[in-house]
Amino acid sequence: MPRGVDGSPGADGSGGADRSDDRSDERAARRARWAVSAMFATNGALFAGVVPRYPDITGALHLSSAAFGTAVAGYGVGAVVAGPFAASLVRRFGSARFAVATTLGVAANLLLIGAAPTWALLATALALAGALDSLTDIAENAQGLRVERSLRRSVLGSMHAMWSVGAVAGGALGSAAAGLGVPVVLHLGVVGAVAALVALLAGRSMLPGHEALPQDEPGATAPPHRGHHVRRAGLLLALAAVASMGQLMEDVTATWSALYLRESLGAAAAVGGLGFVALQVTQTGGRLVGDRLVTSHGDRLVARLGVVLAGTAMTVALLVPSPASVIAAFAVVGLGIGTLIPAGLRAADAVPGLRAGSGLTVVGMGLRVTLLLSPLGTGLLAQARGLPAVLWVLPAAAVVVLLLSPSLPSRRAG
Repeated sequence: MPRGVDGSPGADGSGGADRSDDRSDERAARRARWAVSAMFATNGALFAGVVPRYPDITGALHLSSAAFGTAVAGYGVGAVVAGPFAASLVRRFGSARFAVATTLGVAANLLLIGAAPTWALLATALALAGALDSLTDIAENAQGLRVERSLRRSVLGSMHAMWSVGAVAGGALGSAAAGLGVPVVLHLGVVGAVAALVALLAGRSMLPGHEALPQDEPGATAPPHRGHHVRRAGLLLALAAVASMGQLMEDVTATWSALYLRESLGAAAAVGGLGFVALQVTQTGGRLVGDRLVTSHGDRLVARLGVVLAGTAMTVALLVPSPASVIAAFAVVGLGIGTLIPAGLRAADAVPGLRAGSGLTVVGMGLRVTLLLSPLGTGLLAQARGLPAVLWVLPAAAVVVLLLSPSLPSRRAG
């Protein structure tokens, strides 16, 4: 590039234009980062907002526990059925537009859940909620990874942390509304309207256009060989398993920690819920801090250190059990697993030779199947071997991640 006597760009102004374009792209990526974070928080709030109102919904419909459980299972079924279509829909419409559209659908569907007059309509609404949520999840992650590539550093973990923040806020608001006797339809209608407004505003700042894989972007090197379908499939399954083990450890804690603390260790009722709270708080913090660690050291090392800490802490707590030691172990587990799901999604999205969104869809399906099967499998284990046996799933899952960690990149690509 021609330069002037003072070493500045030449008179053609091209150097200044390049720098101006770079600054403009970075500003757009920064705006998109906060917009996508807002979308993740909205998704968490929508997901969690309805949970505290389940007792009101079941009471209004006079549902038995079995009937209610079957209806809620429709959420997982809807997610598994819709998940395989996510990648093609994201490619067709673009992650930004599709994320906004599906979020609007989730928000509107809240009213159907709250106003359902029969079991069949409630089950249908919950199945639709699961389907829409699985599509939203892939679109938001695809957009988040585009932002990562634009900023050239890890930010997906902090976006997932915002989902947790939104879930806590939505759950707290739902509990307050239930305690104050606010009608379910009014409460969910207001939550849905606010979420829709946030989605529409955030959509204006997200990166427009269609998705491109990292290997498709300018300056990237094309894969040297074509084929290797078996090896690629194995890599995707390993990455899906890494992310699913993180999901499994969170789900086991959510389902069984309070029962273990109260029934096996004799903890007071007020203490029983602290295990899951501890995991959620530290997991959120771990995702916020984890972005910097992943940028510096790569997903593989961070994942290995995290699961070693998590598995060791839970093993010690189960060998020397007390309410305090177990709650502390759950806190360490949350800190250790915070980066696993973002790591699996990030690595799958960068697998060469895949169409945009396909890797995300495979990992996302693994997460959905885990959510669907985990309660059944751990329930059978608890009945056969007791509650302590269920919590040994956490160290076992940590070992699985350690064995599969070579599937994660050692350093993040620039």
